[in-house]
Amino acid sequence: MSTQILIIRIAGLVDRNSDVQEALFRMRLRRKYTAVLMEDNAETRKLLDFVRNFVAYGPISAEMLSELKAKRTQKTKSGEKPFFRLHPPRGGIDSKIHAGKKKGVLGDNKEKINDLVRRML
Repeated sequence: MSTQILIIRIAGLVDRNSDVQEALFRMRLRRKYTAVLMEDNAETRKLLDFVRNFVAYGPISAEMLSELKAKRTQKTKSGEKPFFRLHPPRGGIDSKIHAGKKKGVLGDNKEKINDLVRRML
C-alpha cells in the first residue's frame, strides 16, 4: 500500500485564477476547511505544486486517519462521501504564510499535518 496524503483547503477563491479553481474542484475541495485523501504519486505531487498556495498537505498517520474517519466521515445511501468537512483550527492559523514559519500552514506541512487535523476535529 502506498502512502496517503491528506489535503486540506485553507484559502477561499475570491479573485482567483479559474485554472486553480478548476484544479481544486477536481480534487473535491469545493469549500474552505474540507479535506481529501489522495495517493502519494507523481501526478498528485504535480497537482499539489500547482495549488500549494491554497492548501495544506502532508502524510497522515494511521491513528490520525482512523480518528478522522471516526469523527468526520459522512455516510450516504451509496456509501461514504470522498471528503471530510472540518472546523477552522482551534488556536487560529496564518492562512497567508507557508508552512515552516511561525503559524503558517500553506503548502507541505510534512508530519505537522497531524497536529493541524487534531486542532480541526
